[in-house]
Amino acid sequence: NISFIVNKEDKIAIVGKNELAVTMLYKIIMGEEEPDSGSVKWGASIENSYFPKDHNNYFDGIDLDLVDWMRQFSEDKRESYLRTFLGRMLFSGDDVYKPVKVLSGGEKVRCMLSKMMLSGANFMVFDQPTNHLDLKTKDVLKQALMEFDGTLIVVSHDRDFLDGLVSKVYEFGGGKVREHLCGIYEFLETKKMESLQELERK
Repeated sequence: NISFIVNKEDKIAIVGKNELAVTMLYKIIMGEEEPDSGSVKWGASIENSYFPKDHNNYFDGIDLDLVDWMRQFSEDKRESYLRTFLGRMLFSGDDVYKPVKVLSGGEKVRCMLSKMMLSGANFMVFDQPTNHLDLKTKDVLKQALMEFDGTLIVVSHDRDFLDGLVSKVYEFGGGKVREHLCGIYEFLETKKMESLQELERK
């Protein structure tokens, strides 16, 4: 029995102790699963893009190089155009001809991020995007998302990645959602104070 509204240009971190529940929420939001009750309503002008926690099915057994893999998601099929998006995620030179089925975990993440940038979406949903990423790529991704003028919902264990990126925290737990109008470190400080107060009451 939860309800919440995501507004235009919101950048929201979702936190909750049950990771499976958060991933299921994402799948319901994106229409991959049906809710037991209730509904998800999108604005008429929303174009969304989703970064799933498990994205291996996009690559396993696929006999394409990076350029051809990207080409299947693009109306503009020119290699020069596709290289632009791959380049933003640090694929350069002959890297773009690597078969996608042999990519490392970090390279697959970078591929998925390139695909999301290519989509032109104004609403992006991320489930643990920083897994497998090195520090340089995390910084590139964070900067790109900070400059992104659309709406963002993200789950990540990386507090430094979320710091300065999100301005709201939605806390899921105990059968409810609490909205915190602050950044991730302010939220964590609030939770620490609440825990101390709870201990004092006991």
